[in-house]
Amino acid sequence: MHASDALQRARAHFTPRGTYLNTASHGLLPGPARRALDEHTEAIATGTFQPSQGDAPTEQARQAYARLVGLSPDRVALSTHTAQLVGTIAASLPEGAEVLAPEGEFASTVQPLARTPGIRVREAPLSELTEHVRPGTDLVAVSAVQSSDGSPAPLEEISAACRDHGARLLVDTTQSAGWLPLPAIPIDYTVCSTYKWLLGPRGTAFLTGTHEALALLRPLAASWYATQHPWESLYGAEAPPATDARRLDQAPVWGAATALAQSLQVLEEVGPDAIGAHNTALADRVRTALDLEPAGSAIVSLPVSDRTALRVAEAGITTAARDGRMRASFHLYNTEQDTDTLLRALR
Repeated sequence: MHASDALQRARAHFTPRGTYLNTASHGLLPGPARRALDEHTEAIATGTFQPSQGDAPTEQARQAYARLVGLSPDRVALSTHTAQLVGTIAASLPEGAEVLAPEGEFASTVQPLARTPGIRVREAPLSELTEHVRPGTDLVAVSAVQSSDGSPAPLEEISAACRDHGARLLVDTTQSAGWLPLPAIPIDYTVCSTYKWLLGPRGTAFLTGTHEALALLRPLAASWYATQHPWESLYGAEAPPATDARRLDQAPVWGAATALAQSLQVLEEVGPDAIGAHNTALADRVRTALDLEPAGSAIVSLPVSDRTALRVAEAGITTAARDGRMRASFHLYNTEQDTDTLLRALR
């Protein structure tokens, strides 16, 4: 199927009210995911749900995410929020560890590290981050795409600097997974919340890593779900942990995982390369119309007055306006008509 046909077919799954340009805050739920969530809620409400029924869709979501990022499922751990996963990495760092992060990095990526006793976090401008990796840096934590303004991180250069100085690299892909594949470079860990570009409800997040890096992690809050045989390990302290990345799992939010499995299927039918080309073309169309340089990002951040932000909202356009800036983000359900609607409101 041609990419444009696949996009058109996928777009039919969404029902936005008005012009929705705020995926960087929360993605829209596609029809199949909404129906799966409704069915799960109905089963909970009527007493017809059995907990074991959550296993299959949860594993479908894990496997679909593994395919999306090009890894085997045994290297994917599941949790509910990115901060929990970063906290697991933080708890496994040595006493006195130094972490380097960009200035203004999203809180869930950096605060679990900064608030762990014995860890010191240094910050530097994203554009200069590579130059600040040094001997004694244990970990570099950075989002592939910055939440605040959509700036892509120079991951190839950062990864090379980490290798040169013996540091590990943690990449948060919450603002990039689904439209911007990671480059084929050494990355020790990735974390990702799936309620933005992966179009799930809030309540599922993934951790991936190399086999070597994952082996260094200790479960931050081990549970029955992370054992070798979860349904045989509901009681007692002796159950052995899973032998792969599942030993780091948190028990899933079944409804969220069930809906996410359907959302990921919609994304797979189009493919992240086609979605990325579509998203960045729309964002760069806005930049070009405003005499800004193309940036190759699905996110556009603009300085706006309160009056302009109000005019955009009154035009039925949903963006994220904060601190004198407006962040518009474009995904597979958006069209050139949406960009034109935004530009008219801005002018």
